[in-house]
Amino acid sequence: MLKLDSSVRRVTSMGKGVTIWFTGLSGAGKSTISAIVAQKLQALGRNVEVLDGDEVRLNLSAGLSFSKADRDTNVRRIGYVCRLLSRNGVIAISAAISPYRSTREELRTNISDFLEIFIDCPLGVCIDRDVKGLYARALKGEIPAFTGVSDPYEPPLNPDLTIHTDSETKEASAERVVQLLYERGYL
Repeated sequence: MLKLDSSVRRVTSMGKGVTIWFTGLSGAGKSTISAIVAQKLQALGRNVEVLDGDEVRLNLSAGLSFSKADRDTNVRRIGYVCRLLSRNGVIAISAAISPYRSTREELRTNISDFLEIFIDCPLGVCIDRDVKGLYARALKGEIPAFTGVSDPYEPPLNPDLTIHTDSETKEASAERVVQLLYERGYL
């Protein structure tokens, strides 16, 4: 697909779009890894959009609670935007906890080019990394239905890639995602 870049009056190749869906506990490294991947892809000349879970909650899903139904609605909204972007040649990156396996599988079914990346990080490491103090508050019972503490997180059964951010650098993790894109024909 070709795109006219009106600012410099040239035509650039966009390439094939794909949705990269990062899932994992709060503090696992989803936002960090997705930002590095986005920078690497932009350096390769690709159009990339990152939909960070916290940002989307503020702008697209304001007013939703953290009930299972509202969490699923939030994930479906992110998935809808990713589907629109990726079908138009953009690499759409979602960095959202998306705790429920069935909702992620629904997205995989509805988005033709979909890669699920499991950011697998032990709960104890996520707690240690927690700069916002959310886990401490959840463990005290101050935050009800907190994923990984008082609400479940269902890890993917067959992710396209599993990243262990407790045992590899963020740069190495991001490079593994880029390599997967090459292997699957998106780059």
